[in-house]
This record gives sequence, C-alpha cells and structure tokens, in this order.
Amino acid sequence: MNHYLIVYAILFVYFCIAFFIGKHAKKHDIIDIFWGLGFVISGLISWLLGTKSIPGSIITILTAIWGIRLTWHLARRNIGKMEDFRYQDMRKRWKNNFELNMFFRMYMFQFVLNAIIGFPIVFTNLEVTKPSFNLMLYIGIGVWLIGFIFEVVGDEQLRQFKSKPENKGKLITTGLWAWTRHPNYFGESLIWWGIFAISLSVDYTRFWLIISPLIITIFLFFVSGVPLLEKKYEGRVDWEAYKKQTSKFFPFPPKKR
Repeated sequence: MNHYLIVYAILFVYFCIAFFIGKHAKKHDIIDIFWGLGFVISGLISWLLGTKSIPGSIITILTAIWGIRLTWHLARRNIGKMEDFRYQDMRKRWKNNFELNMFFRMYMFQFVLNAIIGFPIVFTNLEVTKPSFNLMLYIGIGVWLIGFIFEVVGDEQLRQFKSKPENKGKLITTGLWAWTRHPNYFGESLIWWGIFAISLSVDYTRFWLIISPLIITIFLFFVSGVPLLEKKYEGRVDWEAYKKQTSKFFPFPPKKR
C-alpha cells in the first residue's frame, strides 16, 4: 500500500475520533487540543514508514517537541472549562444540523489543513534518502527555534498574567506582548517557515513546499487566530490604546507613549 495513503488514512481516523470525543463531551473546542498532535502523528508514522534520513529525523523530532508542547498547553488551558466563545457562536449559527456542520466544516477542514501544512514533514520522511548538513538546514533549525521561543514564552507570559486575580479582565501588554499583539501566533508561523527551510535544504527544486508556511501564515493572520481575537476586544478603550503602541503581528519595539 502507498505510504502516503497509510499516513493520511491514519490522520483521517484520528480526526474522526476527535470529533466523536468532542460530540460526546459536548465541547467541540477540544479540536484545538487535537490540532498539534495531528502533525506529530503524521510525522511519526511517515518516519517509521520512510527512509529515516537525518533531515527527516530532525524535522520529526522538532515537530514532536512543538506538537506535544502545544497539546499539553491547550489541554491544561481548556479541559474543565466552558466551551470557547468561537464554538459557542458556531452552535448558534449552525443550530440546524450543528453536528454535521461541525464534522465537515471544522474537523474535516482541519484534517485537510493539517495534511497540507504538514506535508513537508511527510514528504521529507518518505522521499529523502541522503544526509544533508548544509547552511539551509541550520537556518531552518534556527528559524524554528526562534518561533518556538516566541510561542512558548508568549503562552507562558499570558498564563502567568491571567493567573493573578488582580489582572482579571485586563490586557497583557508586557514582555513579548509589548512587541507584538500576538507573539504566540507569530511564533507558530515562524515554526512552519523553519520546517519549510529544513525540507528545502535537501533539494532547492522543492520550493513548491512553500505552500505549507504560506497557508498557516495566511490562516493565522487573515482567517483564524489574529482576526478573531482582534474582533473580540474591538472597541475597548484599553485595547485601542494597546493597538496604537504595539505591532499587530511582526515584532517591533513598542512605540513611546
């Protein structure tokens, strides 16, 4: 059987299981927890089936570190809490055939998105046979590391800020959040540019794999993530003041007041 079919069949089943768990729990924001782990699963399966090259092993290890960390972070944040406001809104908008809409428009859409974005990992694992230590490989690891630091530190700064009772209802405007309004999303985007660079280090003719970081960056910046949170706080006096001082996505030194 074609190795690609095996990888994506397993990934498809994984998202189906995620749907039934969310349906049973009546809490579909659980798909956010399953998102990162999907890349880990397709990465590990393709590595087991593939050539086990040095670039493939590196890219799989980095993906596992990122995906498991993200899954743990979101699980700790979401489990036991009310369903996220985005999914509550979907329940209102899709009240007719809600579960069917949720399965195809959220779970299956994220399955396809997961498969496309994670394709450089699967492709590198299944197709690369030669070792590759070159400048592009080190650049990719460096870019991934910077992105990982932004995501991890940004998430932790936000967690610590929200854990203090005196900050309830307030906006975090310090640390990395003084440089960009969305350090965690910027970090996630940068992680996938690093993954792309590592996959490109094997063969520069594979530039078409740029579809992966482009899609996740466009998705975070224009579709989900950034736009939804910006809309959530729109109109608040403190938010409007924060917007004037702080870059939307790409980190820049905060403007002087």
